[in-house]
Amino acid sequence: MNRSKNTSFADRLNAAAEAKKAQLERAARARSEAESPAAVERRKAQEVVRAARDARIAERRATKLAIEARQAAALAAAQVAEAAAREAALKAEQEVRDAEFAERTAREAALEAERQAARDARYAARKARKRKGR
Repeated sequence: MNRSKNTSFADRLNAAAEAKKAQLERAARARSEAESPAAVERRKAQEVVRAARDARIAERRATKLAIEARQAAALAAAQVAEAAAREAALKAEQEVRDAEFAERTAREAALEAERQAARDARYAARKARKRKGR
């Protein structure tokens, strides 16, 4: 059977007061345990551990940032070297093209001079034949 139905108002008040008293005792015990020297020492030890852990994490981050900075510097240097090499290659290609153009121009000029000389020789031969035939 349900016991709460057979209790009087005074019994219920008593039970509530005892529950409240027990709760206050538990809170007081918890507060005294939290303020005890052992708990204070435990918290200090935890704080020391936490500080050491934070220091290690900060050191790892600093190391990682330093490595990333070195890698970024190496990459930048490689990119600069690559750009310089590309520029030098382009310059060399342009010089080769210029030399080929100059060579082709010289060949064309020499060929034109040969043609002119052949034309002049034909003209002179024709003139000479005309003079002979006179």
